[in-house]
Amino acid sequence: MKKPLLFWSIVVALGGFLFGFDTAVISGAEKSIQSYWQLSSFQHGLTMSVALLGTVIGAALGSLPSDKLGRKKTLVIIAILFLVSSAATALATNWAMFLLFRFIGGLGVGASSVTAPIYISEISSAKNRGRLVALFQFNVVTGILISYLSNYIIGVAGGDHSWRLMLGIMVIPSLLFLVLLRFVPESPRWLILHHKNMEDAKNTLRIIDPEKYEAEIASIIKTNEENKHKQQEKLFSSKYRLPIFLAVVFAIFNQVSGINAIIYYAPRIFESSGLATDSSLLSSVAIGSVNLLFTLLAISLIDKFGRRKLMLTGTIGLIVTLGIVAYLFMHPSSNPSAIVVLLLAYIAFFAMSQGACIWVFISEIFPNTVRAKGQTLGSLTHWVMAAVITFVFPVISENLGEGIIFFFFCCMMILQLGFVIKYMPETKGKSLEELEANLVVH
Repeated sequence: MKKPLLFWSIVVALGGFLFGFDTAVISGAEKSIQSYWQLSSFQHGLTMSVALLGTVIGAALGSLPSDKLGRKKTLVIIAILFLVSSAATALATNWAMFLLFRFIGGLGVGASSVTAPIYISEISSAKNRGRLVALFQFNVVTGILISYLSNYIIGVAGGDHSWRLMLGIMVIPSLLFLVLLRFVPESPRWLILHHKNMEDAKNTLRIIDPEKYEAEIASIIKTNEENKHKQQEKLFSSKYRLPIFLAVVFAIFNQVSGINAIIYYAPRIFESSGLATDSSLLSSVAIGSVNLLFTLLAISLIDKFGRRKLMLTGTIGLIVTLGIVAYLFMHPSSNPSAIVVLLLAYIAFFAMSQGACIWVFISEIFPNTVRAKGQTLGSLTHWVMAAVITFVFPVISENLGEGIIFFFFCCMMILQLGFVIKYMPETKGKSLEELEANLVVH
């Protein structure tokens, strides 16, 4: 692999690191924030979910600046959003200001989830595209782990305003991302398709593949001409009803598994089980570590065993772990470590199944002509559900207790098992054209 190509991919994948860091860092600060502004459970739920509302909008609209301004300029805007959000939330003097800049950070998360993978896929060659795009997901879970570790270190140091430092420290990777983007070229495919600087596009493609770059340029131009008449094809057509159903239901189940509730509220959940504050923060680090380890395992297995087998195995594991956690919360004991171990097992099952499969599966089941629209639909469904779950968790937790919530998550995974068995097709080893023939009504 060419060193410049690897460098560009690593730099852009930092958008995934910031995505993961911003998503999870609030977990270590949320109880202090609630106490600092004396928030009700409703206000606290809004505080925790407002970034996800921004993520929904960022994901929905992220393709607009990416197509209009270019991939690189959009990534620069995203880096600025992360930088401003992290600094401003750390310095916020009132609750409304805090909400505003958490929302702005969410815009960055949503836009990065669209633009960074697009950029990496467009600069990659066919033989290394999978590994390089997977670099983005790897950075997401790495960002989650580092945020948990950072929260633990800052939390142990203590201080009345430690939550501000937890949020503000993201200024460092945000600034690094912004600076390093100066050394990344614009996507050559974007330049060619938008009739911009053809010479820059040639130079970049020449670095990526010196032997075949001219043929690659000819292929890009030819494909663009052939697909012009299909660009306006509508997604919501009866012939696409099966891939739409699969994408929407898969995205909903991904969130009603409880993953975002656990990532956002891990320290609170562990404290509710009886752990001390420091131990709960350290247990969150363990969650991030397990998430990272089993994501790597899933990446190595997904093309060997297939999406469906991973989902079947993972779903059964989720049902068992969630069911036992629900029972333990409903029947409190003096052994909170059991809940910690079970939630670590839950994270392992999630990371090796839904966490790894969702974006791959959704990207495979839609035909070329509506793939971008289909991915946007799946992504929006995912983020909307994430916002809803994050918003209602503290309200339900305060009024009904964690046991009821985990029992609900367990029931949802039982339904998911039925969905996987009856409806989920195996996409491993099949060309996109084969999948289109099987999933689209002609």
